[in-house]
Amino acid sequence: MASLSTLSRALSHRNAKIFFGASLTAWTGLWMHRIAVSWFAWELTGSAFWVGVIAFCDLAPAVIVSPLAGAVADRADRLQMTMISQAAIGLNGALIAVLVATGQMTIGVLLVFEVIGGIAASFAQPARQSLMPGLVPPADLPAAVALNSLTFNVARFIGPALAGPIIAVAGVWPAIACNALAYFFATATTPMLVVEAAARRGHAATASLFGEMVDGLRYAARHPGLGPILGFAAVAALLLRGVQEILPPFVERTFGRGAESLAVLTAAFGVGALIAGLAVAARGRLDGTTRLAVLGVGALALATAGFVATGWFVFGVVCAALMGAAGSVHGISVQMLAQSASDPAMRGRVLSLWGLITRACPAMGALILGGLGELFGLRWPTLVAVLLSLLVVAWGLSRLGRIAGALEGPPPDHHNR
Repeated sequence: MASLSTLSRALSHRNAKIFFGASLTAWTGLWMHRIAVSWFAWELTGSAFWVGVIAFCDLAPAVIVSPLAGAVADRADRLQMTMISQAAIGLNGALIAVLVATGQMTIGVLLVFEVIGGIAASFAQPARQSLMPGLVPPADLPAAVALNSLTFNVARFIGPALAGPIIAVAGVWPAIACNALAYFFATATTPMLVVEAAARRGHAATASLFGEMVDGLRYAARHPGLGPILGFAAVAALLLRGVQEILPPFVERTFGRGAESLAVLTAAFGVGALIAGLAVAARGRLDGTTRLAVLGVGALALATAGFVATGWFVFGVVCAALMGAAGSVHGISVQMLAQSASDPAMRGRVLSLWGLITRACPAMGALILGGLGELFGLRWPTLVAVLLSLLVVAWGLSRLGRIAGALEGPPPDHHNR
């Protein structure tokens, strides 16, 4: 393992300090929002299915919006796109907080607001991620990509740690309001970034935005490495990530606990993800990253099986930390491969597909798991998903050499394949 000095060197740049400081603030607010909204939905309905629907409405817009947002991010000013989308997320959160605080919020209205927030987030993700090559020198880009994921997982620890006590003492709406303030702060600091023109815009606009979107999908599908690894990640997220999106039913039904224990579990995911993410980032090289991406899913499947098979909360917390660690290894690895292997003119569209996978597939998994959970209980549908995911891991290992050869070579030139 290489020294962590590679991470500190990436963070030494002025742009990186501003970017990751804003990211940490915004994502801390995001995790506070997720905890608060999912708990609020559980309090309103007492239904695992409706908690799954809330997660679905937040994340599922990525199915339609992400490919379009990636095409926009490759032709628009990415800095302005980031500011506008972050401001929209903040305003959406502020309106939800007001309606909850005044007792006007219903499950139907909440669904609408979560869809709106999901659409804004689908535009923010490719715009922000595509800015990274312009924030640090090329030699520090792998470390910056790793730092981005690490920042998300630090927030995944801090956000629930703050949200749990706030919800227990003051209720749901203050935690949601914190998300609005966090995104307004991130919006206000974005203009402080100094990004060269080439990194702010992928290419000049052509006649057809839809055509560019299709080109991006075709590029990823035909790439001998990106297509298989993104497809692998999508199936794995569909099968395994739904558990983390509908935690309140697990907390109450499996462990017999309340909102503070929900925060403990979510924070455990974050701690595990942070530690494992540091280990992946400190490797300091791309070789072997594809193997980590595949094996990370295998470890996530086993940890998920342990989580749903027990009613002992302490063991559940340990499994949650292992789930966070395995998911972090997989997620950072895939994102590093996508950033490195993508043609620069296609980077926004490729990263939008990664955003689609990380948002839409867990949403669909949560919806399916929530529905099956009402019929069969949460445990058995999850264990079936674990078995299916292990078959997917076997497929990935059987094609590992071919995929790694296409992803871990030298970065592509500035032209479309």
